[in-house]
Amino acid sequence: MFRRSGICISRRYLNIQTRPILSIPYGTGQPTHETRSHYLPTSGNITPGISAIEYYQRRLEFSTKMPLNSIAILVGNDIKYSSGSVFYDFQQNNDLYYLTGWLEPNSMAIIEKGANEDDISLHMIVPPKTPHSELWEGPKSGLEGAYDYFNADYVESIDNCIKYLVQLTSRSKYIFWDSPNKSDSKKSFFSSLLSSTGSTNVNGTIGDIIAKSGKFIQPLSAKLAEQRAIKSDSEIQVMHAAAQISSRAINKAIAKVGSEFPFSTEKTLAKYLEYQFVKGGCDKQAYIPVVASGPNALTIHYTRNDDILYRDEMVFVDAGGKLGGYCADISRTWPNSPKGFSEPQRDIYEIVLNTNKKCIDMCDESKYNSLHDIHEFSVKYLTQELKNLPGFSAVTTNEVARTLYPHYVGHHLGLDLHDIPSVSRYAKLVEGNVITIEPGLYIPINSKWPKHFQGIGVRVEDDIVVGKTNDEIFNLSSGCVKEIVDIESLISSGKVTTPGVGEELVILDI
Repeated sequence: MFRRSGICISRRYLNIQTRPILSIPYGTGQPTHETRSHYLPTSGNITPGISAIEYYQRRLEFSTKMPLNSIAILVGNDIKYSSGSVFYDFQQNNDLYYLTGWLEPNSMAIIEKGANEDDISLHMIVPPKTPHSELWEGPKSGLEGAYDYFNADYVESIDNCIKYLVQLTSRSKYIFWDSPNKSDSKKSFFSSLLSSTGSTNVNGTIGDIIAKSGKFIQPLSAKLAEQRAIKSDSEIQVMHAAAQISSRAINKAIAKVGSEFPFSTEKTLAKYLEYQFVKGGCDKQAYIPVVASGPNALTIHYTRNDDILYRDEMVFVDAGGKLGGYCADISRTWPNSPKGFSEPQRDIYEIVLNTNKKCIDMCDESKYNSLHDIHEFSVKYLTQELKNLPGFSAVTTNEVARTLYPHYVGHHLGLDLHDIPSVSRYAKLVEGNVITIEPGLYIPINSKWPKHFQGIGVRVEDDIVVGKTNDEIFNLSSGCVKEIVDIESLISSGKVTTPGVGEELVILDI
């Protein structure tokens, strides 16, 4: 089981006066220990906190689910453009990333299992290094990097992928792959290789080659989902680091309410959080955040973030950083007033907070709960607690589930924000699952509900590692304050006093 004491984010100092001489003969298209030692200070790590050995072990574990004489084809993502030459931040296919750590576009990875259980090979088909592309886009890892740093057994240029794939499929009996959604098709060389045109030409697309291969074809992602659902100790350490950084950022945002210069707009607060995530050590924000003042919080996925932060309302935030591909996902609600919570705000908040804590206590394997079991409990508990408030004595479970709490209690978390959705909500939770627990209440502006509660929206969300027993449940986001006394104390002090909280993280040591 994961050891909590194994996590340390070290803020060390290094000489930044002069750039060190590159210790390898060529640059790479993503950070390596040799090119970015401040980001990957541990030799042998391919991505933050994850070693080359672990990536190899992941492929080995996945291969046990493959029959003999089979291949698993993982197609990476292409660059996507918003308009013209303006591109979006690149997001790799997370299945390919999970098994290789490769973060460059227009690439493929193929795991081949031969005639015996130990005959496992990694083929990487990637763009070659070219002077023209490197002039405009910077260094690429190329075939050399795929072999030297990502431990591919065989490498080939993406320009030759069709011919190479024909050779691999011809000697295999089974093929695992996921046909891309046609709506994702883009007018580029790489993406044109993915669709199926129905052509019988050997120079057709990847889809054509697979479709006409005559082999047994099975989906890949579902095969990998169960493996991805149980996080390794290293994955949990990375996720804990992302949650710690995110928690500190949110704490600092809460403290700003009582500072000399509180935030006045949702958009400023949103950008402040993004900045603090990155300054604290994350790569970027994990998703477009929700920053909602007052009744804006009644919209579950409110991402406009373009309103005023009014002093008599509460602020609701759903935000988190991303580190090494792994997401944090935290929700907090606090009063935007130096005086703290009003009585109606406190009443609703306490109900949601108590439900959050009760649900977290259900997150151990020995209780045989599923996410659905926890959700059902959360609806019943919220209803029970609401009945104790004036004006809510007649509220029904159905009204809570449909109107006052219209979303689910949580989801798996990992490389994807809503990780591995193919894993059923009815599956029993097991040790190593990482899930969110996020009950909420959203009181509509409607005469059906007591006036002084209308427009209040509250959610309290934590990132939880499922334990073997109750004592082993681990709250990754426990550093983010949520008790009323702690929130009001932060606001009254106007600052966070955690040692090192204001420093920029230069060396990422997980």
